[in-house]
Amino acid sequence: MRRFRFGVTARVVAVLAVLGVAVFPLYWMFVTALSSNSDLFADRPRLMPDFGQFGVFVDALAEGKAAGWLLNSLIIAVGTMVLSVGLGIPLGYALSRFSFGGKAVLTVVLLFTQMLPEALMVVPLFALFRRFDLLDSLTGLILVNSAFVLPIVALILKGAIDGIPKELEEAARADGARPFTTLTRINVPLIAPSIAATAVIAFFHAWNEYVFAVTFIFNPDLQPASVGIAGFIGELGTPIQTVMAVAFLFTLPAVAFYLLVQKYVVSGMTAGAVKG
Repeated sequence: MRRFRFGVTARVVAVLAVLGVAVFPLYWMFVTALSSNSDLFADRPRLMPDFGQFGVFVDALAEGKAAGWLLNSLIIAVGTMVLSVGLGIPLGYALSRFSFGGKAVLTVVLLFTQMLPEALMVVPLFALFRRFDLLDSLTGLILVNSAFVLPIVALILKGAIDGIPKELEEAARADGARPFTTLTRINVPLIAPSIAATAVIAFFHAWNEYVFAVTFIFNPDLQPASVGIAGFIGELGTPIQTVMAVAFLFTLPAVAFYLLVQKYVVSGMTAGAVKG
C-alpha cells in the first residue's frame, strides 16, 4: 500500500514539475507585463503580478495595434491550415494509393523542400509576388506558408493512409464508389487524428512565421503579431512591459488551440508507423 501511494505521489510530483516548466514562461511574461520599471531592474525580481499595472494590456489593445496584429495572425494561420490540409489530403492519398511516373522523385522532392531555409527563397518569391500583385496582402502570406508546410502535411497523411487496409477501398469500389467518394467517406474519417495533427503543424507554422511576413508586408495595419512585436524593439529603448503584454496575448490563442486538439496530436503523428 505504501509503495502504491509513493508511486502515485511521485507521478503527481513529476506531472506538476513538467506542467510548471511548461507554464512558467507564460506566467513570467504576464508578471513582467504587470511590473513597474523599478520592479524590472530590482535585485529581487517580482514573482507576483501587480494588477495595478493592468492598463498596459488595455493600452496595447485599445490604443495600439495589437488587436489588429492578432487578427491578422489568426487569419493567416487559419487560412494556411485550411489550404494546406485541404490540399494535403488528396496529395497524400495520391502518393499512397496511385502508381504514376515520377512518384518516387516527387516524394524525394517533398522531403528535400523541408531542408530549404525560408531566407533562401525570399528573393525569388519577392519577385514572383510583385509580378502577381501579392505583396502587402494576407493572401500572399497564406499562399507562401501553405506552400512551405504542404509537403510535411502530405507526407504525414500519406503515412496514415498507408496504414488503412486496401480491402476497405476495394469493397467500396465493388459497390461502385469512385476514388473521391472512397477518400472522403472511408479514408478521411479513419485518418481524422492525423488530419488534426497536421492542422496543428500548419497552424503553428503560420502563427510563428516571421521572415516572409516582415519581407512581404509593408502596411503596419496588415502586419501579423510576430512582426508587430519585433517592431517595439528600438535603438533608444524597448518598452518591455508592452512587449511582454503583446507577447502574452499572442501566445494565448496558440495555447488554447493546442489544448483543444492535443489529444489527437500524438496518435496522429504516430499513425501509419505500423501498418494495420
